Amino acid sequence: MCLAVPARVVELLDDDRATVSLGGVKVACSLSLVEGVEVGDYVIVHVGYALNKLDPAEAERTLALLAEAGAISSTETVA
Repeated sequence: MCLAVPARVVELLDDDRATVSLGGVKVACSLSLVEGVEVGDYVIVHVGYALNKLDPAEAERTLALLAEAGAISSTETVA
């Protein structure tokens, strides 16, 4: 089973890339599959690629559910 998770864009980089954050862990991912991404947006990330933008309220609900299930710490839901 594969899991794609919501992450918040914290920095736009060159070459259709961005730095995203989930619970303070920051990684670079490709934005080549998604248009119009800005700093502060939430994106669904899987294997280093942002797959689509996500409504902020939906992202927070998803992160809260992941925390409730124990998949992430509850502090990771704070943007």
